[in-house]
Amino acid sequence: MSASRGRRPDASLVWKKSSHSSNEGPQCVEMAAAAGTVHVRDSKNLTGPRLASAADTWADFVSSVTR
Repeated sequence: MSASRGRRPDASLVWKKSSHSSNEGPQCVEMAAAAGTVHVRDSKNLTGPRLASAADTWADFVSSVTR
């Protein structure tokens, strides 16, 4: 995974908030899928840093944390 800093957010990304996030709580994670890449950001800081991961790497990560 890599951190994206200093770049303008990609307007073509469609962000989805985690079902475990709420507007009042500290868990505010959003993700967006693009061609072969998954992006993750803090929904409280929309223009801040975000992680970008290859889709297969993201799938491996999700699989490992849901076991």
